[in-house]
Amino acid sequence: MKISNETKVGAITVMAVAVLILGFNFLKGKKLWSKDTMITGKYGNVQGLQNSNPIIINGLQVGTVYKITTQKDMREILVDLNITKDINIPKNSIAIIKPNPLGTTSVEIKLGDAVENLKNKDFILTETNGGLFDDVLKKVDPVLYEVRKAVSSIDTLLGKFNNILDPTAKGNIAQVLQNMNAVTASMISSTASLNTLLNTQTGALAKSLNNVSSITSNFASNNEKINSVMSNLDKTTSKFATLNLNKTLDTLDKAVNQLKSIMAKVDNNNGTLGKLLNDPTMYKNLASSGNKLNLLLDDIRINPKRYISISVFGKKQNNSPILVPLPDTINSPYYVEKVK
Repeated sequence: MKISNETKVGAITVMAVAVLILGFNFLKGKKLWSKDTMITGKYGNVQGLQNSNPIIINGLQVGTVYKITTQKDMREILVDLNITKDINIPKNSIAIIKPNPLGTTSVEIKLGDAVENLKNKDFILTETNGGLFDDVLKKVDPVLYEVRKAVSSIDTLLGKFNNILDPTAKGNIAQVLQNMNAVTASMISSTASLNTLLNTQTGALAKSLNNVSSITSNFASNNEKINSVMSNLDKTTSKFATLNLNKTLDTLDKAVNQLKSIMAKVDNNNGTLGKLLNDPTMYKNLASSGNKLNLLLDDIRINPKRYISISVFGKKQNNSPILVPLPDTINSPYYVEKVK
């Protein structure tokens, strides 16, 4: 089978494009047949950093800068770092841009001590490098370097403080100071009043203390009289208490004795009240009288002509008398008990 020239040209073109793409990625520092780790750092100034610049850890190149992107306002620059070595980078590691006027700008990663490591597409902590001058100054005169850092920090702090002190904040601070002045004036007035109160000669507190001292001195001078009066009062109250208590006990004792005597008489069957309480004869007699009275009343109600005869033409009623009480129909039943 004969291959046409057009097919050969097309195949060669595809191979050339593939080789070009692979070579471009290789020049960018990305390996062709390995799985790399991509991490990203955020910077405010990349200091001349470019794609394919090296990434250094402890003096060893472990990758290259893959891509640098930014927003339109240029406030934040994202730098994608392609780590080609199979290494572990702790999460609290810091990526610092190291400019080099005589060579290539690089990114140096200072390893942290975290247990967890960065994964693919994670963000790494970043820090701005002061440049070659700061490195030289740090080695030549460390004290001057620290002073420069302190001055820079103070300058940053003052700048932030000036930003905070806008006209509204200044007005609020002025008002606060004015209120503090008013409070201070009030405290001065209160202090003067307190000094007047606490004056040892004319102060009200001094006068009150003098009066208290006079009263206590009088008490001290009349201490014996007060003790005598209190002693007499104690004796008098003790006598009253003893007298009232004895009288009460005597009365109570008499009442108890009388109650015992009454109860003894009641318990004895010889007395009237004792017979009423203990002898059932009275109760039996009363029950018998009640039954007889009930029979009489029922007989009068049923046979009135037996007892009252006012008949002109009639004849006398000869009905037999009632021997058993009739049942009451008005809600008052008879209470009948057989008397033995």
